[in-house]
Amino acid sequence: MHPMKVAPYTRSMLDTYKRNVMACFILATGKGRGDFDISVTDHMLYALAPLPYATGLLPLLINDEIDIEYLPPVKEAVSMSFRERNAKGFKMGLKKGIEYFFGLGSVTYFVSKSIASIQENGQNSSLSEKLNKISPKMMMRYIAAKRKCRQEGRKLLPKDLFTLKGFMCAGTDNWCYKDDLEQMWGVRPMEIFAGTEPTCVGTETWSRNGMYFFPDACFYEFIPEDEMYKNLEDPSYVPRTYLMDEVIPGEKYEIVVTVLKGGAFVRYRVGDIYRCLGIGCREDGTQIPRFSYIDRVPWVIDIAGFTRITENSIRHSIELSGLQIEDWFAIKEYTKENRPQLHLYVEMDRSTLLRTAVSREILKEHLSVYFKYVDHDYTDLKKILDIDPLNITIVRCGTFREFELTYGHRIRKMNPPLHEAADFVALQNLREPLRKGGSDGKL
Repeated sequence: MHPMKVAPYTRSMLDTYKRNVMACFILATGKGRGDFDISVTDHMLYALAPLPYATGLLPLLINDEIDIEYLPPVKEAVSMSFRERNAKGFKMGLKKGIEYFFGLGSVTYFVSKSIASIQENGQNSSLSEKLNKISPKMMMRYIAAKRKCRQEGRKLLPKDLFTLKGFMCAGTDNWCYKDDLEQMWGVRPMEIFAGTEPTCVGTETWSRNGMYFFPDACFYEFIPEDEMYKNLEDPSYVPRTYLMDEVIPGEKYEIVVTVLKGGAFVRYRVGDIYRCLGIGCREDGTQIPRFSYIDRVPWVIDIAGFTRITENSIRHSIELSGLQIEDWFAIKEYTKENRPQLHLYVEMDRSTLLRTAVSREILKEHLSVYFKYVDHDYTDLKKILDIDPLNITIVRCGTFREFELTYGHRIRKMNPPLHEAADFVALQNLREPLRKGGSDGKL
């Protein structure tokens, strides 16, 4: 769920959105059919993008159904920076408790990591100072948690202080964070899916074993992966679609939605890919398909739900930079820590190499400036999540041409198949460097 700007929703669509979000809240608290635990005294850590993004509608909509207190209050949160909301939310949570947590998977992970600062910042504070900030109940829990952490030789974790009733995450790359989030909070997050055009369309249940699509939000069609790639290679080709009762377990599909109840989108390709996990689930007692979210379509690179990078945005950034880049391709990869990144393979113009030494770090710094200019959300990855999503490899001159001669076609610009990317890297590594130092990114 990319931070999404509000679309012109009808009253009927908003009512459906509200019901489906409330269903997500109920399911997030349950451990089985008919089991749920929601109270008007509950508190929710505010980790959502405020208005004009569509997630900012959530507090307004569910306020009609249940009076959950947001930490910090929505009226204050919308005027705060991300870090300010994070700090104040945890501070208020230490007094009141936190029962719900909902946000992008990448954001909830970053916020959860900051709980360690409570321990680090509190080491030099007196007990009386802490008591002014934390309720007596939380203080007892805090003291017990610190003792346990010392015995186990680890940092303080959110689960040492808070007991969540419901934990929900959305967006891309959630699989990168779910295990860590479960470790930190003691509760496995329930994944949902929403977007600007379709609103809230899917949710997991208490089994945490795949998402089901809400039948009243959209009419769904599914483009098989091979049909999607045929259309990618030949834009004039009309891909075949399948209906909900025709999907095959194990296969991947690009979703197509027709928004119901006043929506303007008919047979609209949202740009998201799902895998059908199976038909029905014994734990849920259902006989309908369940899905896992895979990623954006291959011609879009989405990093942690914050930025959507396309071939045009990369090409535009290169043109603006004035760098003499002869050829390139981009692929979404994951670090050793399972964090997403954009890996850009570039071949510099040979005449440029003769005039100056071009290092990977200089090229990376230069292009990062223009990525931020072309895609404003790119800045948030560094500013909010403190991650640098760009990795650059400078390949030897002639590698792209040699790949084309060897395999009979040019490598695709955006997310080429993994085997082709591996062939390209192998081809690049087999060649002799132009000059000493070429293999470490300097030509």
